[in-house]
Amino acid sequence: MELEPPRPHPTPTTQPFWDGLAREAVCIQHCDDCAAWVFYPRVRCPRCLSARLSWHDVAGTGVIHAFSVARQATSPHFVNQVPQLLAIVELDAPSRGVRITTTLVDIDPDAISIGLRVVPVFDHGADGVTLLRYRPAR
Repeated sequence: MELEPPRPHPTPTTQPFWDGLAREAVCIQHCDDCAAWVFYPRVRCPRCLSARLSWHDVAGTGVIHAFSVARQATSPHFVNQVPQLLAIVELDAPSRGVRITTTLVDIDPDAISIGLRVVPVFDHGADGVTLLRYRPAR
């Protein structure tokens, strides 16, 4: 029996992020008190603990900060998706410093490198949840 890959379940705190992806925008939080960009979504700023977080669309473009090519499935759910191209993308300004864990698409595993410029890809699921993936910038 083939297992379905797990899917995210938006919460009230994360819903604006998922809503942004559904409209093909990368929407992340910004602290209105200390000006820190915040990702993953949360109720308080990790820098100053303020609850004054607002949501902003950002370009979502960036560079690969770290990556791994998993040639064996990381879970039985992903047995049909190997190699898994896992990456941490550091976003461009103004949200520089924000790093998003993701998967890469439309790239040969041997072409992945630290510093590679990437752009967002919006993977709309049948369940109504859109995943954020990345591909090389062209």
